[in-house]
Amino acid sequence: MRSWCFFAFFWLAYFCYGTLSCPALCKCYLRRSEVVCNSVPLTEYPSEDLPKNTTMLTIQFTNISSISEQYLNPTPLLQGLHLYSNHLQNLSSHLLRGVPLLHTLDLTGNKLSELPVDVFSHAPLRNLVLKNNLIEAVDSNWLPDNSSVTWLDLSGNRLTEIPTALLEKLPHLYNLDISNNRLGKISAAFLDPLAKLERLNLQNNKLETLDEFTLQGTHNLTYLFLSRNKLNKLPQNLFQELSQLKLLSLDDNQLSHIPVGLLDPLKSLDEEGLDLTNNPWLCDGKVEYLLRWLQKNKEKVFLPETVICAKPESLVGRPVMSLTQSDLNIKS
Repeated sequence: MRSWCFFAFFWLAYFCYGTLSCPALCKCYLRRSEVVCNSVPLTEYPSEDLPKNTTMLTIQFTNISSISEQYLNPTPLLQGLHLYSNHLQNLSSHLLRGVPLLHTLDLTGNKLSELPVDVFSHAPLRNLVLKNNLIEAVDSNWLPDNSSVTWLDLSGNRLTEIPTALLEKLPHLYNLDISNNRLGKISAAFLDPLAKLERLNLQNNKLETLDEFTLQGTHNLTYLFLSRNKLNKLPQNLFQELSQLKLLSLDDNQLSHIPVGLLDPLKSLDEEGLDLTNNPWLCDGKVEYLLRWLQKNKEKVFLPETVICAKPESLVGRPVMSLTQSDLNIKS
């Protein structure tokens, strides 16, 4: 009787769910419908042997160089596809047409440079990660109108601009990461379509300044990363609408002064939530606003004693927060 029950279960699982097949170089975790192919000598996507009920698939550190729609069709229940650090150079158009439930696609660390139109259409993606590839230009037609993407990571590519037409398709976006690219300028209306944006990472680009209206429509912004750019000046009203901001990184830029009132709207900063280190602060009369703000909000500043003077020579190395009126030749 037991053998008959086992035999019946075996064939039921095989025909209904396909859970008994598994690619030879991969591991299949049947209970959670997950397949992992990690650091194996794969040169082609293992579509033929994947269980049909696979919902999560990870293929990483292989020699796979391309993937097309036909490879994904055998796993119509797929919800998460993670293709880290392979050798992917090509993706086919309409790639996701056979996986209508896919919500997460991670293509980190491949060799993608140009992607076809509609490549990310046909699936309700919420998380799209294209980190550390060779992409030089973004096409707004990658995504459908009113896309469901909430998390977009384009960091570590070769981008010099992001088309506003792409952002207009992302009304639900709350995380945008374009760090480690080559952005030299962003327009005043750049972020206007992103009313729900909470996290914006622009660090390690080539930005020299920002328009005073760039952040005006981002009322929900909570984390803003601007470190390792070439920022040398900031508009007085830049942070005027950021009453929800908890973290702001301005370290490793070229700031010598900040305008009076710049930091006043930032009432919600976390403890040590503001980083101003590694800027060439000029400690003359114009630094008085920064001095007073630091003294009043010391607990909100990361390593406040390392916010130091770069000039004049007589004050080099002095913490800005320690300066006195006589140091700055300010009359009381």
